[in-house]
Amino acid sequence: MKTPTAPRRAISARVVDPQPFFRIMMVGFAALIICALTVSLAFAEERVIKSHGFTEFGELKYPEGFAHFDYVNPEAPKGGELSLSAVGTFDSMNPYTRKGRGGAMSADHFESLMIGSYDEPGSYYGLLAESLEYPESQDWVIFNMRPEARFSDGTPVTAEDVVFSHNLLLEQGLKSYAEAVKKRIPKAEVLGPHRVKFYFSPDFPRRAMITQVAGTSVFSKSWFEADPENRRLDEPRLDPGIGSGPYVLESADVNQRIVYKRNPDYWGNDVNVNVGRHNYDRIRIEYFGDSVAAMEGFKAGVYTMRPENSSKSWATAYGFDAVKEGDVVKGEFPDGNVPAASGFVMNLLRPKFQDPRVREAIQLAYNFEWTNDSLQYGLFAQRHSFWQDSALEAKGLPEGRELEVLQDLGDQIDPALLTSEPVMAHSSKPARPADRRNLRRAMKLLDEADWAVGDDGLRRNAKGEVLKLEFLIDSPTIERIVQPYIANLRQMGVDAISNRVDFAQYTSRRREKDFDMITYAYPKYLQPSTGLYQQFGSDAHEFSVFNPAGMADPAVDTLIGAIVKAEDQVELYANVRALDRVLRAKRFMVPTWYLDVNWVAYWNFYEQPETLPLFDLGLSDVWWVNAEKEAALKSSGALR
Repeated sequence: MKTPTAPRRAISARVVDPQPFFRIMMVGFAALIICALTVSLAFAEERVIKSHGFTEFGELKYPEGFAHFDYVNPEAPKGGELSLSAVGTFDSMNPYTRKGRGGAMSADHFESLMIGSYDEPGSYYGLLAESLEYPESQDWVIFNMRPEARFSDGTPVTAEDVVFSHNLLLEQGLKSYAEAVKKRIPKAEVLGPHRVKFYFSPDFPRRAMITQVAGTSVFSKSWFEADPENRRLDEPRLDPGIGSGPYVLESADVNQRIVYKRNPDYWGNDVNVNVGRHNYDRIRIEYFGDSVAAMEGFKAGVYTMRPENSSKSWATAYGFDAVKEGDVVKGEFPDGNVPAASGFVMNLLRPKFQDPRVREAIQLAYNFEWTNDSLQYGLFAQRHSFWQDSALEAKGLPEGRELEVLQDLGDQIDPALLTSEPVMAHSSKPARPADRRNLRRAMKLLDEADWAVGDDGLRRNAKGEVLKLEFLIDSPTIERIVQPYIANLRQMGVDAISNRVDFAQYTSRRREKDFDMITYAYPKYLQPSTGLYQQFGSDAHEFSVFNPAGMADPAVDTLIGAIVKAEDQVELYANVRALDRVLRAKRFMVPTWYLDVNWVAYWNFYEQPETLPLFDLGLSDVWWVNAEKEAALKSSGALR
């Protein structure tokens, strides 16, 4: 290095030692190098992943460029009609309305950026998006959309449509959904015509953030903005709007039938996730006033495929000639999903349910064994866990990491949870509807909770208020189950009644939390995540339709947070098992029954792939019509 020349000054000149400057310069260079290395290391640590799919844990099953899902028949013939039934009414073809009821399958013509695989829980592959990019921190995600994607009117699906749809759901969608999403996804940004970016809040864990935005329905911005007053997302309308899916609405006769037809110009026929799917030319849904009429309609061939949810029907209603002659098939298919956590849910916003002794007493009045044997033909098993028959179910005494998780909750939980097996559904004698041992125990609990029996046989609290209990129901099948349960409650001094209302009133009262008890089934998954906030979280407990119990508990919130933060299956399983244990101890739900198979009856011209996926039968998109078999059934007179 050349030694710098001493500066000339007008007054005086002095020789300057160059070494301090040299040292300062070298220190500066070193600092710059360290800073550059730090930045480089940060960028190296924050590498951006680009992929054709996404999964929370482990590796994707299907590689980039895969031809089709394993569970489809890529050579499945196209054509024919799938006909199904629905019980009840509808008054809108807008599935997002806050008023009335949307028509069956009315959300299906809206596609999303990615879709799930039926044989691989928790994994998603590109549909409207051909790829996604995200840093290891998952602080944001970019979706690269397929330029060829089109709405049914031929207009392109763009990044602007995606951002518009996201914001529209926040502005006009369900309040419980909007409140949760706003906190977690502060911004959506258009980066280009087919490139969209979502940012995630630093205040929340990253699990399920990417899948949340990847699964959002995409609407046509231009369609909504053409008539914003009459095309609101939260208002009922019979015009479904414009989607990008394989089917479009052909006709909708209110409370009678809905028909969808194949879009001949569907953009996505050759996309790998669609190969071997969407095999019907038409999908028709026939509406019936009740389940009895619906069963008769199936027997008469008014519709031809019937996923069955009634044990009575499955056991007794399929003795007609078409079944005996093989024209109708009764199929039982394995179900690899976690059974929905079904039962009678208590509205914890009601003061009478605040005492856990009252909740336990109400549980004890239900006799599963008698109900199953006498009313359900012994076809069901009793449910105990919210994650029944899965690796997530709490069993035995807590140990290992699960015990540590519970201990960390401190005084947020009853210390007995640390040394006890999880709460199990009580057992009852099947000989008669009322198990006297359980009823005596229940009545003792109500006495302890200061609900004393009066001269009229009804229980009252210290204020003289009668312990009243209304079961709000909308189904004759459930009414049949509830009546013996109500009789047991009345024996205990509870003024219990059932109130069967029409479908529209039921929907409205459920949304407004205007009920004491309802039947409900919490959807459950093998990789639970942010959806638990809506089902059991405190934030929206007063109005969330997904949290019918109004559950709000600090221990539950803590566990949900830990589940969402889990970075491996060990941590996920430990926290879910702990949550299962805590929820069961809350006794806000009377657990009922579950099945580990799917019941499907169908006229014998439908066919399916040799190996069906465990997590979705794909009745509406993976099966197909054998036209020769259908013609033979019609020519024989078996099917009209």
